[in-house]
Amino acid sequence: GVLPVLGWLRGDGGQGHGLSLSATVVGVARRQFGHVAAAGRLTLHEGDMVDLALLEESLDAAISVNTMYFVANPKRAIDEICRVLRPRGRVVIGVGDPVAMAAMPFAAHGFTLRPIDDLKLLLRTPGFYEPQHQRVGGEMRAFPLLLPHRAMRGSADRPHGCRRCQGTT
Repeated sequence: GVLPVLGWLRGDGGQGHGLSLSATVVGVARRQFGHVAAAGRLTLHEGDMVDLALLEESLDAAISVNTMYFVANPKRAIDEICRVLRPRGRVVIGVGDPVAMAAMPFAAHGFTLRPIDDLKLLLRTPGFYEPQHQRVGGEMRAFPLLLPHRAMRGSADRPHGCRRCQGTT
């Protein structure tokens, strides 16, 4: 979940944002990282990835781990990540292997398991360079990580499909 990912905020420097659909998860993060938030280095949001309460080009990096299962419109979520990332910003999207997860009983309860190639295709279209695809862990249950980075605005290397890069809102 969100708590280990936010652990880096305990060190010096950096500012982060945490987002969850779950008020419970946001509450736990507020309790555990209240001192970091009080220092102005962490802002926690309850909300959806399809409507991020962040300014355009305001992030250097974004991490999304085990969230894409719960996003009704992944294209819109990727557009939002594209909108808030600075040019050449980095992204890590981690999901469980959909084949392995399909065999897990909990996956039948509210999870939308998407093929990795479908997620890679989404990440090719909104202004990201070709995502690297790495697997962490062993064999069938290895954890896929998709690692795209944001193209420079106006770059001829890759067409931009996000709303900001198309000049629309």
